[in-house]
Amino acid sequence: MEEWNRAIDLIEADLPARVDVGRLARVALTSEYHFRRMFASLAGIPLGEYIRRRRLTAATGEIVAGHAVLEVALRYGYGSAEAFTRAFKALHGMTPSEARRPGAVLRSQPQVRFQLRVEGNIEMKHRIMSKDAFRLVGRRARVRIVYEGPNPDIEQFERTLDPALRTLLEEVSDTEPLGLLAVTETSEQPEEDGSEADYWRAAATSRSAPDGLDCREVPAGLWVVFETEGAFPDVLQRLWADAAAAWFPANPYRWAPGPQMLSVQPDPGGQTGCGRLWIPIEAAERT
Repeated sequence: MEEWNRAIDLIEADLPARVDVGRLARVALTSEYHFRRMFASLAGIPLGEYIRRRRLTAATGEIVAGHAVLEVALRYGYGSAEAFTRAFKALHGMTPSEARRPGAVLRSQPQVRFQLRVEGNIEMKHRIMSKDAFRLVGRRARVRIVYEGPNPDIEQFERTLDPALRTLLEEVSDTEPLGLLAVTETSEQPEEDGSEADYWRAAATSRSAPDGLDCREVPAGLWVVFETEGAFPDVLQRLWADAAAAWFPANPYRWAPGPQMLSVQPDPGGQTGCGRLWIPIEAAERT
């Protein structure tokens, strides 16, 4: 993880200016998409949100030291004192002037450091698959990403779905992963920080999409399929982090743009079960 920590050092050096994520990815010897996705999985926070919090943390130090609000705002890329004050209050729950009072309790974002632990005691059941092009069909919504515990946006979305949709999706499912799928896909656009994602209740199919359903064409490519079992949703959420921390560093692949597909088989009661996570991959460039 030495290259990744050098990228973190570059973030610190560029905090008062615009952070070049493409440069960070090059230093980490990977693509920008892979860097963003891996960062979020390893650190538990989207890259853009981490940079915003680190920038505000550094700016807070200058505010407490007595620097003028407008001076600090402009140095850290805010267009006005008012815009900076809004961001400052969102983080700390108080204005810059209130933060200077004795006893003010402030928040800060620590600098992350990555460590790779090679212990050999994490068995990751997986298989590599080459898959032909297919379609995802179903219902889609934009949701906030939650790394631990239930996701309220997804729970609300699921409650709005017509029960007949599940029957229809099971009928059109005719290619792996079979059955009902929970699908997430973060933006591939460089300006997006990954704090939100498209979430689908969908099926993989070779057929045309039924009328009224969202459809996403998925090109042919390579996939890694992880299997796990245990308590929901924790064991499923850990799949992404385990893949980023343990599997990708030890294998000659990187995370490719595309949907991540999760198929779940719950035990009676729905609190435990087994799951399979499909992640699109591509061969990593050798250095």
